Amino acid sequence: MKRRILLVDDEVAILLALKAVLEINGFAVETAASVREAKAKLRTSTFHMVISDMRMEADESGLEVLRAAKKAACQPAVALLTAFPEADDGWRDEGADQVLVKPMNTREMLRQIEALLASHENKKQRAAAAVPALVASAASTRKGQGRAHPPRKISTAQAQ
Repeated sequence: MKRRILLVDDEVAILLALKAVLEINGFAVETAASVREAKAKLRTSTFHMVISDMRMEADESGLEVLRAAKKAACQPAVALLTAFPEADDGWRDEGADQVLVKPMNTREMLRQIEALLASHENKKQRAAAAVPALVASAASTRKGQGRAHPPRKISTAQAQ
């Protein structure tokens, strides 16, 4: 199954060029040329990753797409694309996983995308594995009537 990426940018030339590079490298890519279009696609489709230009219709456009992606049921990895990288890590506070600086070397961009997808998938798997462990822990606590561990059994030799 191909990994699905939603690519969001209001510059058609960049959108088409990045789409071609990603598709040549085995990704299934959908595009959106606006925040509104990106939000609509996030509501109706599942993506492994969203790559959004930071500045489109407004300076905060990329962050709007980021927030919508973080609310999506599929919980995709999110990278912001910008030609104007900020010195601080404020984008991390908003929930972005990575910032990609354009223009960039194609191989480097693909390496960063692969690393981010792998990291994000591992994080989702760890979170999914933690849920059954928490449920089991809660169930054993209820059975033990508030104790974390069931009472120890003692042998007849120890009892005498």
